[in-house]
Amino acid sequence: MRVLLIEDEPWLGQAVRDQIEKDGHPTDFVANLADARRHLAAATYDLILLDLLLPDGRGLDFLRELRASGSNVPIIILTALDQVSNRIAGLNAGADDYLVKPFDLSELSARVSAVARRYAGNPNPLVNLGDLRIDTAGHSVMRGETRVDLTASEWALLEALIQHPGMIVSRARLEERLYSFNEEVGSNTIEVHMSRLRKKLGADVIETLRGLGYRLRRD
Repeated sequence: MRVLLIEDEPWLGQAVRDQIEKDGHPTDFVANLADARRHLAAATYDLILLDLLLPDGRGLDFLRELRASGSNVPIIILTALDQVSNRIAGLNAGADDYLVKPFDLSELSARVSAVARRYAGNPNPLVNLGDLRIDTAGHSVMRGETRVDLTASEWALLEALIQHPGMIVSRARLEERLYSFNEEVGSNTIEVHMSRLRKKLGADVIETLRGLGYRLRRD
């Protein structure tokens, strides 16, 4: 899941970005609405983390602007505005969740996972594939009785497949998941990662459809 973080406090923005990327979600971090609009024009995001008080405008107006344009990208508000009226205004404007600063980073991770599951159409964080048990909320994978350790990049690619069960995920879409990990995406980067995932998860878990992309096996 690719995330756009809009936050003007550098220390908080970096802490949030580190947390979300540790969870396997590549994250672009901007400090104002002008940069946010440029990023949205250039890339597709699966989630926006939005501060409400920004140097060049109000996050609430930006949220209404996105919804008025027809965008249905999930949005979680992160703000110090803690009055009930602020929460109501944010949710009524189209936010999916509202988290008041200061917040625990692990709680943010849990809320991000919950929103992602709702939009993927699967509120259950547990996925079973043969002898694999995948916990998308806890970011853990068990193969039989053995824990499988995945890198952040590997988890990002696996999550992209999990979010589209039975569907083909294009190579270009998968490459987008890696751009924010400061990883050079070469012509065979996806193939290399998929080969490593198959070694860890099982050779038949991920199906390659030549010229089209990849698909997660369905039980």
